[in-house]
Amino acid sequence: MNGIKRTKIAVIVAVGVMTLAACSSGGRETGGDDESGGGQAASTPKLTVAMITHAAPGDTFWDIIRKGASAAAAKDNIEVQYSSDPDAVKQAQLIQAAIDKKVDGIAVTDPNTPALAGVIKKAVAAGIAVTMFNAGGPDAQSLGVLGYFGQDEKDAGVAAGKKAVEGGAKNILCVIQTQGQQQLVDRCDGVKQGAAGATTTSIYVNGTDDSAVTTSIQAKLTEDKSIDFIVTLAAPVALDAAKSVSGSGSSAKIGTFDTNKELVAAIQNKSILWAIDQQPYLQGYLSVDALWLYTANGNTIGGGTNVATGPAFIDASNIAKVSKFAANGTR
Repeated sequence: MNGIKRTKIAVIVAVGVMTLAACSSGGRETGGDDESGGGQAASTPKLTVAMITHAAPGDTFWDIIRKGASAAAAKDNIEVQYSSDPDAVKQAQLIQAAIDKKVDGIAVTDPNTPALAGVIKKAVAAGIAVTMFNAGGPDAQSLGVLGYFGQDEKDAGVAAGKKAVEGGAKNILCVIQTQGQQQLVDRCDGVKQGAAGATTTSIYVNGTDDSAVTTSIQAKLTEDKSIDFIVTLAAPVALDAAKSVSGSGSSAKIGTFDTNKELVAAIQNKSILWAIDQQPYLQGYLSVDALWLYTANGNTIGGGTNVATGPAFIDASNIAKVSKFAANGTR
């Protein structure tokens, strides 16, 4: 890690297009994601962009990212070809496949720099415009990409830890749903730092199996009844944690990273206290739009430095407003 500092700038995005239905996320998939049917597209030549992520099957977080990407594609006359795999080796293969197809641009997440750095640099060396988003921010500039759009995960974790303690937490359980992804480890490390004075422990669960997640968290709550707060790193895991709390008879409170429609409803009914919002719609939008801006006019958003899309908190104070956007699949 090279400790690159984020550039915290305000990004105002005007999207003058019809919002289109998001494709379902989950697992490894390839093919066109061209949703430029609503509104007037740019008059620039059509571009092909490969969006390649580490999304796990069934993780609805990525639907929101793809919704943002589709809106940018509609505006910019871009065909987005989406694929994903939570296995870093297989994700690297997807990036190589995009290079071989000679796409115009690549928007990619980097949850494992040792496994992905070589092929990302290879794409840049091949003359393909590359942006990164969501994961890999500390390494983005060293890889030579045009820019990075996301949140600093350690900072977000610190904020989560502080908020948990402010809510009375004394013994925090941080739940990591996938092994081998640095940004998830950074989140829990940040929680521990931010919750100074409280006890913080981490456990790994199988994030692709909801029943297994529920069972693992419930077992931990049964084993250690002093756990009074759970921090999860994904919305589906938070919903599983709520089942675990109920099943174990625990009174532990829950806060999480990221949202989906069901998570927004859970904050409304108070089964989950809050969520950290890294604005995934904005990440998807900017990672695609930045490729068009660079190709069409040589512009770079943020001057090539990291652009922060979060973190911000969603809780009882603002959930009514957020729920309106969640209904459209954009928060």
